[in-house]
Amino acid sequence: MTHFIRKALLSLVCVLFMATQAQAGFYKKEYKLSVVPGLGSGWGMSAVYFADLVKEKTQGRINIKVYAGAQLMAGKQTSELLLLRNGSIDFALASTINWSPQVKELNLTALPFFVANNPDRYKAMDAIESGKAGKMMIEAIEKTKVKFIGWAENGFRELTVSKGPINTPDDMKGMKLRVCGTPIFADIFTALGANPQAINWSEAVTGFQQGIVDGQENPTNGINIPLKVWTWHKYLIDWHYMIDPLLLTANQNVWKNFSKEDQEIILECAALAEKYSKALSRLGFDDGSSLAYLQSIGKVPEITDPYKVLEDNGMSVIRFDEQKIKLFYDATESVRIKWTSQIGEDLVSAAQADMNSVK
Repeated sequence: MTHFIRKALLSLVCVLFMATQAQAGFYKKEYKLSVVPGLGSGWGMSAVYFADLVKEKTQGRINIKVYAGAQLMAGKQTSELLLLRNGSIDFALASTINWSPQVKELNLTALPFFVANNPDRYKAMDAIESGKAGKMMIEAIEKTKVKFIGWAENGFRELTVSKGPINTPDDMKGMKLRVCGTPIFADIFTALGANPQAINWSEAVTGFQQGIVDGQENPTNGINIPLKVWTWHKYLIDWHYMIDPLLLTANQNVWKNFSKEDQEIILECAALAEKYSKALSRLGFDDGSSLAYLQSIGKVPEITDPYKVLEDNGMSVIRFDEQKIKLFYDATESVRIKWTSQIGEDLVSAAQADMNSVK
């Protein structure tokens, strides 16, 4: 009788185990999260923060490892979406810029001076993400069969150059400037009289070292300072010509395999990572709320005054006021007209309405 009881109990345990596994799915020992720049960038730090939160809040059930430096895509950042879709990558903290060749709607935030031409550019960007335009962008992303988890931020992109200063579009004529291989970048800098050079980020530093290009554009906190861009460039043009939102996404099959409980935890971690990421991006450029938030979670970085760091390292910072921004806004009007038709007039109008709601 004891033998039969043991067999029955063992069978019951097996059934319960199988039911649990069916409900939660079989989890991998490690999930790969892709990031284009290094771990020392604000982008990389945001990815690590998210991964750490998920591991902590799932009590180790979900272990996400961040692969930085575009290593999961062999340095070709525009192939990230394809690799995420086919399962070579499990998660990605991706730039809208790198996915925009496949998802035209993501060119919205790359429209030149579209967001910067607002009284408060950060409120304008938040309004887009939380508003109708943000929902339309998420729908476009999920049509590619990946799961959107949350927003993050690399920051407004500023121009750094070895020649300068730059105060008008005429000052940019003939300059060779490194850009990523996204078509709208070529159109913007061509309209401004420059000579854009499409170079993958993994090869960009070599281009700076060898003087192949005269400059580049990237967010100050997220990329320019960690990169120590003053090593090659002596001028920073603080013009906020476009913003680089980040998309926290997952492979659709990977996402479906998580239990409902763990999906909710991951979304909760994504929301916290968004706050952290935006605070890192905006630190020293907003009204002080980013610093206050980072202090509240005990995550204040070493550098809290980016302008001082740039100037202490010999850079001249040319800060654009509304009048200067308008010069460049007018010079790039043809680009906004061309790309509005490709992005979709409904989406651009929705974004404008979202931004107007917080003016």
